[in-house]
Formats: sequence, C-alpha cells, structure tokens
Amino acid sequence: MNNPLILALLGTGFTFLATVIGSATVFLVRDQINPHVHKAFLGFASGVMIAASVWSLLLPSIEMAAQQGLPGWLPALLGFLGGALFLFLLDHLLPHLHPGESQPEGIQSSFRRTTMLVLAVTLHNIPEGMAVGLSFALSASAGAPTTLAAAIALAIGMGLQNLPEGAAISLPLRKEGVSKGRSFLYGALSGIVEPIAGVIGVALAVTVSHIMPYFLSFAAGAMIYVVVEELIPEAHEEHAGHHSHAGTIGAILGFALMMVLDIAITG
Repeated sequence: MNNPLILALLGTGFTFLATVIGSATVFLVRDQINPHVHKAFLGFASGVMIAASVWSLLLPSIEMAAQQGLPGWLPALLGFLGGALFLFLLDHLLPHLHPGESQPEGIQSSFRRTTMLVLAVTLHNIPEGMAVGLSFALSASAGAPTTLAAAIALAIGMGLQNLPEGAAISLPLRKEGVSKGRSFLYGALSGIVEPIAGVIGVALAVTVSHIMPYFLSFAAGAMIYVVVEELIPEAHEEHAGHHSHAGTIGAILGFALMMVLDIAITG
C-alpha cells in the first residue's frame, strides 16, 4: 500500500484511538489525577514532541530539500517559523480554556467552559495530526522501508503521549460536573482533529510535492510552539507552594523514548 492519503489516515487513526482510550480513564478514576503524575504526563508529551520534531520532521525536511537542490536550512527555517506563527495565531484567536485556569484565552466568545476546555486540547492535536500524516505521506513518496518505519515510530510515540492527553480532557470535564459518558465523548472527539489535520496536510503536500520539506518543518514549528507555550509551563507550575521535578523527568523520558523508537525501528 503506497497511497499517501490512506497511509496518513491509518497513522492518524491510530493516534486518535489512543486519545479515545485515554479518555476512557474517566470511567476508572474516581478523583482527579495526582498533580505530580499530571505534570509527569505533560513533560512526557513535551519530550516526545521535541524529539519527533527533530528526528521525524526537521531532519527529513533538510534531506528532502538537499535532494531538490535547495539549501537544506531554507525550507526548514521557513516552514518552522510558519508553523510557529500559525499556532501563535490560532492560540490568540481560538477561544479555549486550559484545565485549572479560570480565564479563557483567545477572542471573547459565549462558548461554555466545557467547550473551551475541549478546544484547548484540540488546538494541541492539530500539529500532531499533521506530523503523523506527513510522515506517512513521506514514506509513500519515498517508497523505502526506512521511511515507513520512521512514520510508524512517530505514530507510536504520538499515540503513547495521546493516552494521558485524552485523560487530561475527560477528567477535568468530569470535575466540571459533566457526566462520565459526555466527558468521555468530548475527550475522545478532541482527538478527531488529528486525522482531519493529517489528511488535509497530506492532500496539500502531495498535490505540489516540492513543498513537502516546508510542510514537514511547518509541523515541527507548530509542535514546538505547543511545547514551549503550553506544555512545559504547565508541567512546571508550582502545586501547593512546592516545585516538582516530575515534569522535567517526564520530558527526559519522553525524549529518550521517542529517540530510541526512531533510531531502533528505522535502524
């Protein structure tokens, strides 16, 4: 199978399923997740996304640019900055509310708190879906087992960090008074944007194949923006006046895992 759209749909479908499974923890957990565990999960997601941005997106972008006779740094730089700017604009325009916060971000709206909680995680899932989709599209265009292995490694890494991400939306919704069933449903649906973003990104990239390096680095820039703007600060917020190292440890473990996955599976 070498249809890039089908491969992208399969890859992002797996990461979406991981979000669904993570959201199902609302049926198993009676109280809110331990704050230190939550910070560790945030750090883990940060580490995975940073490593994936380097090995699965920026390095392939540089290699593809060189094959096209372009300076390797040019598409990587332009795409990276474009992705960061895209998420910056979405972050300031899309109404959303992070768990534990009282004031929403983005433009003023009449959305309910539950809706804005879902939109906060949905915002994070856009670059993740693009990254996985484009990675599988790259494997289809290259036709090499190593690129397919790299795409699978990325999907596994993103799926692992989507497990706690699903819980990070369903559990706060339950705390807001939403029923367990609806909390699960909203948490699961927050991940549906990944297949959508992945397929849209692939459709654009394969239509004009020479822009693929820009799209890869675009996804990297968008993911790094999410990490720096949201995940790392939340992972290091003080709880009850005490600083926790859980977020730092989680980030190191997430980075190491994604690095090993990429190198071991493609090697």
